[in-house]
Amino acid sequence: MEFDAIYCFDRASVLFPIYPDGPSGRRVIAEISEDALRNLFGAAGGGDSLVQACKEHFDVIEQMAVHLHRRDPHRPLLLATGDFSLPVEFSNVSAA
Repeated sequence: MEFDAIYCFDRASVLFPIYPDGPSGRRVIAEISEDALRNLFGAAGGGDSLVQACKEHFDVIEQMAVHLHRRDPHRPLLLATGDFSLPVEFSNVSAA
C-alpha cells in the first residue's frame, strides 16, 4: 500500500490512515504531532520535512497508532512524544 499523509498546519500534526484490521478492513485516521516528529524522528524543516519523517519511520508510527487504537478504539488517535515511551509488544500488533 502506498504511503498517504498530509501536514495540517492548523493542527500542528501530520494526518495519516491506518487499517487496524488489515488492508481490506476499515480505515481509521490518525495523527502524529509535530513535536513527536521533530523530537523523535528527526524532522527539521516545514511541512514537507514532517511528512517525510512520518514516511521514513512509518513502521514504528503505524504500529503505535494501531496499538493505541486497539487499546481504546473510541479515543482520538493523536500520537504525542510520550506515547512512544510506552512499553509495547509489537510482534502481534499488525493485522495479517
